[in-house]
Amino acid sequence: MISEQFRTIRTNIKFSSLEKKVTTIQITSPNDGDGKTTTAANLAISMAQHKEKVLLIDANLRNPSVHHVFKTSNNVGLTTFLLDTSSDLTEIVNHTGIGMLDVLTSGPVPINASEIIGSPMMQELLISAARSYDCIIIDSPSILEVTDAKIIANFCDSIILVFNHGKTNMKQAFSTKRILEFAENKIVGVILNDNVRKMKFKLF
Repeated sequence: MISEQFRTIRTNIKFSSLEKKVTTIQITSPNDGDGKTTTAANLAISMAQHKEKVLLIDANLRNPSVHHVFKTSNNVGLTTFLLDTSSDLTEIVNHTGIGMLDVLTSGPVPINASEIIGSPMMQELLISAARSYDCIIIDSPSILEVTDAKIIANFCDSIILVFNHGKTNMKQAFSTKRILEFAENKIVGVILNDNVRKMKFKLF
């Protein structure tokens, strides 16, 4: 059932972007624990199984978890690329073996996450990756807790918000949308997550 829900979400995203090519999708939510990482990982898998070449990036440099999902090392990753200009993206991505899905973990957790994520190297990374991948999915930090997600929104084509049924209240939902007003035209929809048992995707 969950696989079918993500296939539906994938299809809806495609229909929502018929007028423009969507290469980079940011997945974020009001708070930690809303299901961002689970959503990002499953959406990436669904797209990869649809014969797309996908890169999933863990840009949550404060509390990364994509490496746990895919049971891979986090010794090198996004921070390695952003801090070492000589690093090669092809050497630090992890090939999952799930279709054409590659994963770029966060790498070592830095003390200055916002400065690193907002550096010109981040934009350079996404431009470079867009030449090799059909779609880039970014698992970002939550909107209401740190500024990193707002910074990442500047670099993305589209934004998907994850609201947790029974946890995300109306005040948090409106606050999240207000913070992203500068990028409102990038928000393609909301995923209402009911502890991953049931998901609904609402287009804006």
